[in-house]
Amino acid sequence: GIVAVVGLTWYIDQPISQVAETTWSSLNSFTLTAMPLFIFMGTILGNTGVNERLFAAIDKWCGHFPGGLAISVIAGNAIFGAMCGSAMAATATFGKIAFPVMEKKGYSPRLGLGAIATADILSPLIPPSILLIIYGSWQGISIVDLLAAGLIPGLTMMILLMLAIVVQVKLNPSLIPPPTKYTWRERFVAVFEVLPFAAVIAGVLGAIFGGFMTPTEAAALGAFLSLVLTFAYRRLTFDIIKKSLLETVKVTSFSLFIMAMATLISHVFNSAGIIPLIKDYVISLPIGKYGILVLFFIMYFFMGMFFDSWSMLFLTFPFVMPIIHSLDINLIWWGVVYVMAGGQASMTPPFGLSLAVLHGVVPWHPMETIARGAVPFLIPIYLNILLLILFPQLALWLPGLLGG
Repeated sequence: GIVAVVGLTWYIDQPISQVAETTWSSLNSFTLTAMPLFIFMGTILGNTGVNERLFAAIDKWCGHFPGGLAISVIAGNAIFGAMCGSAMAATATFGKIAFPVMEKKGYSPRLGLGAIATADILSPLIPPSILLIIYGSWQGISIVDLLAAGLIPGLTMMILLMLAIVVQVKLNPSLIPPPTKYTWRERFVAVFEVLPFAAVIAGVLGAIFGGFMTPTEAAALGAFLSLVLTFAYRRLTFDIIKKSLLETVKVTSFSLFIMAMATLISHVFNSAGIIPLIKDYVISLPIGKYGILVLFFIMYFFMGMFFDSWSMLFLTFPFVMPIIHSLDINLIWWGVVYVMAGGQASMTPPFGLSLAVLHGVVPWHPMETIARGAVPFLIPIYLNILLLILFPQLALWLPGLLGG
């Protein structure tokens, strides 16, 4: 923001009132109101602890697989992501409810913590995704199409992460104890535990994809249903509502402030002719469209060691998006690919956000253990990106179907 104001007044000689105009135009969006509502939905579910029931129920079905508890974490993150879209909330929640169980049963801390730290990449992929809502609002892209585009890649990401756990366990059986076996009766009882969560997901996503509600209206429905669900489980208190509202305000405020300042600096760089200069230079490189995409992935990998995916989106998209437009790359496809390329930032040291959050939840394990456990899961993330490059319809088929 400071750099933008200096450039505005001293370099391109525009009035300081441009700060207000640019900030207002970037945030004056009805679509963006979905963001705090989905965040509130996630904080309510996380702070009340109702996800303990969800995790326990999923484990009844996944516990007999090799690395069953770690696989349950992946499946639980997929369902939790479909209810709130917040990666950090998912990490904190499963760090609290899943890892103590894994540690008690004798799981390797490296495998357990690595699975929890990595599984949060599913939350911004599987709709509703807060990151995709911000991206779509900023770039003027249909939010419904973006959310639909993330569904199938989110499911393939879930399967690849599960396979990564199975491969690690097969290569090193000492990472886990003998699998826990459950009776069929226990499994069928667990289905009824999952049904309330499934109803919330079906209500929100069905309202969006069925065309009955806008994403903002569906977010309001989701927030209301999360209150009803936690009240039904007798976990809802005024203190939890107050805490959840405060967390919602904090997350919304910092992210939208970054977005406003990123829009302002984009205006300054564009007015100064810097962005067109960078765009022409990159496009002239003799490496082709996919070579340029690889350069972006390398850039995001190293930036991810120091920034989170939200900050990288705001910092780089003023330069990246003109290049994406010039290369005639589908903007919906690119949004989903970015979520994965940027999402790995949360698990790459030294400043991976998920690593820090998880270390705060389980401080008795060093950051090195968490990071070493997370690194092998980079392979399925980039495999999923490769699948999207080879088969772009994985992301584009469902939006096309919904759009007729």
